Amino acid sequence: MKHVLIVDDAATVRHYHRQVLEAAGYRVTDAANGLEGLEKALLHAPDLVLADVNMPRMDGYSLLAALRAEPALAATPVIIITTEALARHERQAAEHGANLCLLKPVAPEALSMYADLLTGGQA
Repeated sequence: MKHVLIVDDAATVRHYHRQVLEAAGYRVTDAANGLEGLEKALLHAPDLVLADVNMPRMDGYSLLAALRAEPALAATPVIIITTEALARHERQAAEHGANLCLLKPVAPEALSMYADLLTGGQA
């Protein structure tokens, strides 16, 4: 079973993404900020990371840079998810090495589809 790490400071967003991805067959863990997300990723390497942009302690771009700097996590697919102007964040996400940048709220079908594409499926 593929493992997805959700990193977002909003509990409701973490809960929503967890429900969608667990229903699609993924094992899910979550973190309330980038620093906690990095710690969890280092302990149990995920197959995919969903990261919010604006978070306390470490934002999504800093988390992404830290993941890319870790040899064991450098190739882990990362989806940046934001509520802000998508064009600017798409550019920044790509510059920082994200695989994809999505605008909140993400439709359940889209979230599970992108997770499948980036992880090769839930198996």
